[in-house]
Amino acid sequence: MNFKDQIDVNRLPQHIAIIMDGNGRWAKNQGKFRVFGHESGVLSVKDIVEGCVEIGVKYLTVYAFSTENWNRPIEEVNALMELLISTINQEVETLNKNNIKLNAIGDLKSLPQKCIDDLAAAMDKTKTNNSCTLTLALSYSAKWEIVEAVKQIAQQVKEQNLTIDQINEELFASHLTTAKIPDPELMIRTSGEHRISNYLLWQMAYTELYFTETLWPDFRREDLFEAIVDYQKRERRFGKISEQLN
Repeated sequence: MNFKDQIDVNRLPQHIAIIMDGNGRWAKNQGKFRVFGHESGVLSVKDIVEGCVEIGVKYLTVYAFSTENWNRPIEEVNALMELLISTINQEVETLNKNNIKLNAIGDLKSLPQKCIDDLAAAMDKTKTNNSCTLTLALSYSAKWEIVEAVKQIAQQVKEQNLTIDQINEELFASHLTTAKIPDPELMIRTSGEHRISNYLLWQMAYTELYFTETLWPDFRREDLFEAIVDYQKRERRFGKISEQLN
C-alpha cells in the first residue's frame, strides 16, 4: 500500500509548513553550481503543491528565502532573485488552473522592485482561488516578524487606541504576517538538519516536527504523503493527558 492510500483524509493537517533545505548539497553531489540545485528545487515545490491540492491540504507555507540568506555570496542571491521572478511569472497559469491562491510573508519591501511588482501581480491574479493557499516566506525572519508585531502594538498603546490589559495571544497573533492563516499542524524539514531556523517561531508552538534526510530537489509528493502518515500516527495532546482526549 502506498502512503497516499494510508492517509485518513478526515484528519489532514490543515496547514503544512516546509523548510526546503539541501538544494546546494544536492547540486554539489551532481557536480553542478548551487543555483542548479535551486532550479531543480522548483520542480519539488510544484509537485508538493499539487500533492497538497490532490489530497485536500488547504494551506502550504514554504521557506523560500530567509533574511539570513542575504548574507550568501552576491552571485547566488542574484540568481535566486532571478529564479524567483521567472518562476512566479511562469507559474501563474498553473496556479489558476489548480485553483491555488498565492500569498507571501516577510520583509517584502527588501526584495528587488521587479520581484515586488511581479509578486503583487501574481497574488492579484490568483486572489479568488480557494482550493489551497501557497504562502512564500520571502526575506522572512520570525524574530523580525515578532519585533514588527510588538512595534505595531506599542504604537497603538502610545496613541491610546489600545490598553495594556487588552493585549493577549489573540491580539498579538493578529499583528503577525500570518494573521489570516491558521497555525501549521505539521512542519517538514528536508536534508537531515534538525533546526527550525528562525521560521514561524510563534506559530509553531504546538506544531508537529518532521525531519527527513532527503534533499529538497529529491522530495516529491510521495515523501509528503509519508510525512502526513507519520503525523497522523502521533497523539496531539496540547498539554492534556491521553485519557482526556478519548
